[in-house]
Amino acid sequence: MYWRKHVVAALVAGIGLTSCAPPPEAPRNPLRYTENAKRDYEIALDAYFDHDWETAVLLFAEVRRKYGYSRYARLAELRIADAAYRQDNLAEAIAGYKAFVHDHPNDPEVPYARYRISKGLFEESSENFILPPLEERDLASIQDARVTLVEFLDEYPGYKHAREMRYMLEVTTGVLARHELYVARFYLRKDNYQAAVARTRYALENYKSSGLEAEALVLLGETYMKMKKRKTAGKIFRRVLKKYPQSAFTLPAKNFLRQLATPTQL
Repeated sequence: MYWRKHVVAALVAGIGLTSCAPPPEAPRNPLRYTENAKRDYEIALDAYFDHDWETAVLLFAEVRRKYGYSRYARLAELRIADAAYRQDNLAEAIAGYKAFVHDHPNDPEVPYARYRISKGLFEESSENFILPPLEERDLASIQDARVTLVEFLDEYPGYKHAREMRYMLEVTTGVLARHELYVARFYLRKDNYQAAVARTRYALENYKSSGLEAEALVLLGETYMKMKKRKTAGKIFRRVLKKYPQSAFTLPAKNFLRQLATPTQL
């Protein structure tokens, strides 16, 4: 490790002298070229693991410049994005991972890069999950995160971090479904029943497995009650009791069914 630190210092000092050099030519000795690429990549890794991000990024960039025909150049590209991610520069990291996927679509590290994109988008949106009120959240970023997670899990259902990603998908789906129910209740208070029905049904149809199905159905049934569609409302409340017997929303469903059984209450 001691000698490597001196090599790192020498390499960093020399980078400024070669930064304007032309692109490297194709290697004449492939074996030595690969060995040198691996050596320089591992030296950059030492700086990376020491959390010396500035030096690491400089050295990885140099690996990309000098050994553009080697696999280590592509790995260096990923490590530069990783360094941005580790420093919470999420937008920069996501852009780096996306560039890698675009430029190297057949590389075996594409699933890793796409995993990082999904996780980065989730973390970039995470402040919107709790702090702002529902009506003030940046739903576009949350929706983007959810779409990316859905696409990833569809293509890599057995990926080693699939459980973590399913959790992130559940969270983003719940946030988006909760917003739809928030808007539906707003319309219900304004006696705009058609709009309330539309938003509730949208949540049920587009954000399945949100964990809010029973709540959404009760809200939908309540809306139909106010529309004087007693039979439809009753079917929905009975569906809640049958499909979600453990839900806390069975209680309001039962109360609404009792009201439906007493016409004078409506």
